[in-house]
Amino acid sequence: MLAKLNTCFTRITDHPDLGKLLLRLTFGILILFHGVAKMENGVGWIAKMLEGHGLPGFIAYGAYIGEVIAPVLIILGIFTRPAALVMSINLVVATLLVVGGKFFTINEVGAWGLEGEAMYFFGGLTIMLLGSGRYSVVSNPALR
Repeated sequence: MLAKLNTCFTRITDHPDLGKLLLRLTFGILILFHGVAKMENGVGWIAKMLEGHGLPGFIAYGAYIGEVIAPVLIILGIFTRPAALVMSINLVVATLLVVGGKFFTINEVGAWGLEGEAMYFFGGLTIMLLGSGRYSVVSNPALR
């Protein structure tokens, strides 16, 4: 009985390309909000943090690539795998700069201090491994 129900449910919900689209849209749109904030407020504060760590401030402009260009490509399903890798690397850099000290912390509700950052990072890696799927603005699979 349970096996038949599971088989029926699986047949109804077996849409991996739709799942990939939903994953791409979710992570792409949520990271894009961070990028829009950078576009509105600039990246000067990031440059100051980088310089405080002895790195050149111009690296801060990479936030536009990781939080605007890469998410847009992911949303559209264009160069999805490399864009997702760029987004994940951006998350690592942002985490190390801004909230790296929370690595060994648990917040007041019992969640890991870097839970959100980890979710974005591993979501990006998952998108990189899965690719865009069938739903993309380009029909050429070599561009997905």
